[in-house]
Amino acid sequence: MEIRGELIIGQHAFKARGGDVYAIAAASGERLKPAFGAATSDDVERACTLAEEAFDAYRQLPDEQRAQFLDAIAQAIVDLGAVLTERAHLETGLPLPRLEGERMRTVGQLKLFASLVRDGRWHGAVIDAAQPERTPQPRPDLRLRRIGLGPVAVFGASNFPLAFSVAGGDTASALAAGCPVVVKAHPSHLGTSELVARAIAKAALDTGMPEGVFSMVLGDGIAIGEALVRHPAIQAVGFTGSRQGGLALQRIAQSRREPIPVYAEMSSINPVVLLPAALGARGAAIARDFVDSLTLGAGQFCTNPGLVVAIEGPAFDAFCAAAVEALIAKPATTMLSPGIHGAYCRGVERLATRSGVAKLAAGKPASGAYEAVAALLRTDAESFLADESLEDEVFGPSSLVIACRDFDELHRVLRRLSGQLTATVQLDDDDHALARKLLPTLERKAGRVLFNGFPTGVEVSYAMVHGGPFPSTSDSRTTSVGASAIDRFLRPVCYQAVPDTLLPEALQADNPHGIWRLVDGQLVRDQAQ
Repeated sequence: MEIRGELIIGQHAFKARGGDVYAIAAASGERLKPAFGAATSDDVERACTLAEEAFDAYRQLPDEQRAQFLDAIAQAIVDLGAVLTERAHLETGLPLPRLEGERMRTVGQLKLFASLVRDGRWHGAVIDAAQPERTPQPRPDLRLRRIGLGPVAVFGASNFPLAFSVAGGDTASALAAGCPVVVKAHPSHLGTSELVARAIAKAALDTGMPEGVFSMVLGDGIAIGEALVRHPAIQAVGFTGSRQGGLALQRIAQSRREPIPVYAEMSSINPVVLLPAALGARGAAIARDFVDSLTLGAGQFCTNPGLVVAIEGPAFDAFCAAAVEALIAKPATTMLSPGIHGAYCRGVERLATRSGVAKLAAGKPASGAYEAVAALLRTDAESFLADESLEDEVFGPSSLVIACRDFDELHRVLRRLSGQLTATVQLDDDDHALARKLLPTLERKAGRVLFNGFPTGVEVSYAMVHGGPFPSTSDSRTTSVGASAIDRFLRPVCYQAVPDTLLPEALQADNPHGIWRLVDGQLVRDQAQ
């Protein structure tokens, strides 16, 4: 499939007239052909208007037809073949095996949501049958289901050009909820985005979707994104990126005449707690696994372990020594863009110059212009508690190790932390009592608490939570990964005394699709009511 530098608005692909923008080769910083036409305000207006016009038709399609659309997108992404991963490699510097894995994760997400739509539980169907004889006042027939919010604006993420981008989790969950999507492509991978957008448009055409169910616009700077969020047709926003970017979108969304939710995944340093028995028994092995997790993908994961907390002593010193030995052997790796590389270097330098912080080790020197050199820094709990800036995320392969005098001080550090996507505990059997004391704090601080692992793997499943308290996300009640991500784009509607023939099928008396429903407080299936 040829990359032409075009927008995809409904079923129309064209070169926009808002000026030329270029994707950049991550390894060299050179411009990549072709030039892309940036969207104009008229293009945003057209995409949003089409989405609004498509909304009612799309959300009322049979569940099976919407599921077929999601499956068709998945197959179209598979059918793109090597042209997709090769372009993504050029634009992001990510290795081809990693990108192939991400492609299949993207396909898996789409298939998960197709299965969820077919299952029907997403409707949240509830029936409270009429009780006309009830005294002192009869109860009317009440039935509830969930419907899509409306058109959703999705912003592609820099660090996942497939799984958190044009056809990523935000798009898949919004389409599953019955919401048309308008994507703003990330400027770091414009060619990759166009290829995927064309695949979605083809799937929409092949499965008979309303034209405005999907569009993709692009543009450098903030003007196009701001216009998209301000448009009255847009009813929710999905975003993965920096805290600054997420908060800016939230301010725009809240300043509208009709404010809308922004589901922004922003910044997290994902603390790793090393409890004494585990540290003493297998500190060196933990250190090696930690460094592997830290440097995976040049550290460009939102779940990167950017903070390690432990009680000082010989076992802790041995852990640090083993981590240093592992880190200095790690080669420098290309980052996603020159801008991200520059921000990483400045962030490490800023951390290293703070009072009470020492640099323990660096990875192998860079041989390319935009390669990240891994960094490990150390401080003590007193210094960390006195300096809030030490909690700032540095996006890339760096981590800060905190030495605590005792368990109480370690617990103080965790209580002071802001919201996180993840919190990890390394423990052995003799650490269970201490872990039990920490768990309530970790539950309040993170969306996912994991034991004896590392947080950089995020499974796409029914139970996964990829969210957390601020600033990790803008809404701690939601997740951007896993089946529950659909909940962000749904709202409940109650139907009172509506004739059966006018009810949506999920609430009709004969339950035509045999979905699970809560009927008079009992969860049932295939039961007429």
